[in-house]
Order: sequence, then C-alpha cells, then structure tokens
Amino acid sequence: MNMTDPIADMLTRVRNALAARHPKVDVPASKLKAEIARILKEEGYIVNFKVAEEEGKRTIKIYLKYSNDNQPVISKIERVSRPGRRVYVGQKEIPRVLGGMGINILTTPRGVMTGRNAHRERLGGEILCEVW
Repeated sequence: MNMTDPIADMLTRVRNALAARHPKVDVPASKLKAEIARILKEEGYIVNFKVAEEEGKRTIKIYLKYSNDNQPVISKIERVSRPGRRVYVGQKEIPRVLGGMGINILTTPRGVMTGRNAHRERLGGEILCEVW
C-alpha cells in the first residue's frame, strides 16, 4: 500500500477503531504521529498511548476513550493539511475549532502543539488536523 499521507492513515485508523468500539488501535510509528498521540492524551481525547516494537516494526498503540454510555470521546478527527494541499497559518489566523470546544494540532518551529498553545506562544505553523 502506497503511504502518501501517513497522518491521514493514522486518523482513519483511529476513526475506524472508534466506529467499531475497539479499546485500542495500532498505527505504524513515527515521531510526528507519537506527538499527535501525546497531544490527544494531554487534551483528554484518548486514555493513553505507547510506542512498542514488534517484529522489528515500531508501532504506536493508542488506547481509545469512551464515555460512560460507550460513545467515543472523539466525535470527529479530520486531516486539514494534506500532501497535495498544505495548510499553513500565521499565529493570528489559527482557527478556533467548534467555538473552542475542539482542538487543532499544528506543527510549529517549536514542535507539535495545539492551536491554542501555538497562539499563546505566538507561533504559526501547519495545521495537521482538527479534533472534537
């Protein structure tokens, strides 16, 4: 399978796992994906994640989070910037997601962070995805 957009692949795997109510989902590991998982955890969208090595392949195990009535905590997780159409924003153009209810995840010169933090740090960057 040709992996032109590993981030989109990760988000799709998470979406599919949530739809199927799986407790966890494995995605091929990369530094960037581990950073995205870290933010999802910090922001309370997933229970946990860990990077594991299996048969020489590094995998990120993402432990998904559901509410008490078994609804996924993440209702929407979407790729914004794509390889074919990158979306860069300056600090002032960072959009609010769902009136501040959701988050966007950006790569900035100082690493991967939420749009909120990037704004606070006065950084722009590439919007990887939105989550709510």
